Amino acid sequence: MSLSAVIRKDVQDSVRSGALLASTLLFVLVAGFWAAIQHVPPIYGESDIPTSTLALLNSMGQPMAFFVPLLGLDIAYNSIVGERESGSIKLALGLPNSRRDIVFGKFIGRSIVLAVAILTAFLVVAVIALLTYESFAAVEFVLYTVMTVFYGLVYVAIGIGFSSTVNSQPTALAGATGLYVLFQLGWDAVTAVLQTVTVGWVPPESGPPDWVVLVYVLNPTAAMEYATQAIIPEFDAITAYPASDAFYLQEWVGFPILAAWLLLPLGFGYRTFARMEIR
Repeated sequence: MSLSAVIRKDVQDSVRSGALLASTLLFVLVAGFWAAIQHVPPIYGESDIPTSTLALLNSMGQPMAFFVPLLGLDIAYNSIVGERESGSIKLALGLPNSRRDIVFGKFIGRSIVLAVAILTAFLVVAVIALLTYESFAAVEFVLYTVMTVFYGLVYVAIGIGFSSTVNSQPTALAGATGLYVLFQLGWDAVTAVLQTVTVGWVPPESGPPDWVVLVYVLNPTAAMEYATQAIIPEFDAITAYPASDAFYLQEWVGFPILAAWLLLPLGFGYRTFARMEIR
């Protein structure tokens, strides 16, 4: 048994448990609903960008921002600690598997599950757009699909890394919940407090200080917005974030931030799991 065997077993377990089917159906329902309503925020009604393109990007932005992190953490947080508590991790390590195989095999396996869910849902969205939209921005759609998968893998990595470091499933669940709240609500609250303390509730025309903006961009969700804007300029029409001339706050900075959020939790989780005593 090797890394490929761990990946294969993890995907098969997800299929047998219904996790793959449930994840796919949920994402299809959420993404399909938002695509079907073709919503364009009123403030952007006068944009030069075709209404159908704005509707498409906005519709995809709704499930992406909130549902992808939830799904990524949900399928990953229990992946390793659950097997430790059940004792099955001993069997896996008794075979010719290293702890690195376990951590990275779980990451790849759960990433495949999430990618299948996202790609299936976006295929349904593409059909809806082709049948009901006045036009279909195919290039933008493909780029946004790739970015959404990448964004999902970041949260799978965070979940796997966290699962590798804790000792119980309740702790893993509480941690995953806390991380979701932090990234979706807490981070913006901290940024708002920093802005209020430094320049007031209403920022000056020049915008908040660059260091406050940097704190905001370090959130994976904000980094995703920046990275998407770098490759899909039309996305700027439905994305509001502070502008800055600082080189480290340009759109491209979203990519290294997302890469760091993917690699660092996995690396830390593996190092911790490698030293952990398995009882």
